[in-house]
Amino acid sequence: MSVPAFGLGTFRLKDDAVITSVKNALELGYRAIDTAQIYENEMAVGQAIEESGVAREDIYITTKIWTENLSKEKLIPSLKESIAKLRTDYVDLTLIHWPSPNNVVSVDEIMNALLDAKNMGLTREIGVSNFTIDLMQQAIDAVGIEQIATNQIELSPYLQNCHVTAWAKDHGIHITSYMTLAYGKALQDEVIGRIATKHQATPAQVILSWAIALGYSVIPSSTKRKNLQSNLKASELKLDADDMAAIATLDCNERLVSPKDLAPQWDN
Repeated sequence: MSVPAFGLGTFRLKDDAVITSVKNALELGYRAIDTAQIYENEMAVGQAIEESGVAREDIYITTKIWTENLSKEKLIPSLKESIAKLRTDYVDLTLIHWPSPNNVVSVDEIMNALLDAKNMGLTREIGVSNFTIDLMQQAIDAVGIEQIATNQIELSPYLQNCHVTAWAKDHGIHITSYMTLAYGKALQDEVIGRIATKHQATPAQVILSWAIALGYSVIPSSTKRKNLQSNLKASELKLDADDMAAIATLDCNERLVSPKDLAPQWDN
């Protein structure tokens, strides 16, 4: 697996907030940063990385192509713009942020444009985000399974996305989880709380450890240094079979991110 198991998300963070978050994370040992064109923070993320003093080759940078830039005419120019904003010569991973609404741009066209970007050296790897089983199959048909580094999807104890994750595992597609803490709601869950007390851990550590144990990458975000440091320790926490089984019971298909103008027909 090339996609790091643990990274920093930057959704909803801008300007000084994202600069501080990225700098703190890199100082604490994070080496993967996730951003996107639509976050409007690539320039600030690039500034933070440059000022951190951490060597570029030691950092795994992910960005995502927004829907208005998915056509073969726009994708590469928009990616070049993102790379310039990030103050680098390449990104490590470029994802389709959402499938093209109403299939205005086909998955085949998008994936081949991404592959062109990879062949040009603009991105080391390519992948998808918010893709259903059908869309993942279309991506495989377009460029081959070996080209798809990950599918980044909403996944939490309340939305375990079992159909998608099982299909992805069977077909060799790695999963990256976003919204893993369910906007913080899962931190208040009694089951999670009991497991946290049992292991003398925080609820966030339990949830992130659960996702990592299932083989997913996680990209939690925070503006607080102490939370960034605490979250990072989730990779050291080992949950037992009873813990994993208890969290499995929390699945209730509660999806928090499903914009009506972007969301595909979900599998569950």
